[in-house]
Amino acid sequence: MARAGLTTERLTQAGAELADEVGFDQVTVSALARRFDVKVASLYSHLKSSQDLKTRIALLALEELADRAADALAGRSGKDALTAFANVYRDYAHEHPGRFDAARFRLDPEAAAAGAGGRHAQMTRAILRGYDLSEPDRTHAVRLLGSVFHGYVSLELAGGFSHSAPDSQESWSRALDALDALLRNWPAP
Repeated sequence: MARAGLTTERLTQAGAELADEVGFDQVTVSALARRFDVKVASLYSHLKSSQDLKTRIALLALEELADRAADALAGRSGKDALTAFANVYRDYAHEHPGRFDAARFRLDPEAAAAGAGGRHAQMTRAILRGYDLSEPDRTHAVRLLGSVFHGYVSLELAGGFSHSAPDSQESWSRALDALDALLRNWPAP
């Protein structure tokens, strides 16, 4: 019988908190069992495996990010929307570094389709409507934005910008200015 109070949702939330504390790579069903002071076997009525737990944490992180991004984008367009969207990702990464890593976890297509992954792509494409890009340039731009946002934040979280001036906030703002300028003047193929 499952221990009273343990649910898949509670375990997923605790796994996400654990990821923020010790890193997403360190999250396992065994680590979660230790957190609840239960035997690993008692969690298998709620979780199939560590892979299942990580998938659930990734889906939770994607939902949280999508909800924040949707709120931030409401009523915005152009550079204002681009900046709001980018800041949501950066702020979330600083608040929840383990979940931010989880949001990049490779999901199988079925899990990705059931989760918020599609919402992120839709929101990014909505931002790009303000920049008059057609396909395939819109897809190239989606990939560019994802690369810049994730790359910058990952380097920043790893301490890559902490030892030199100007501060990383100024560089972040300049990078967003540069992205806006590039999107407004997208090069012809």
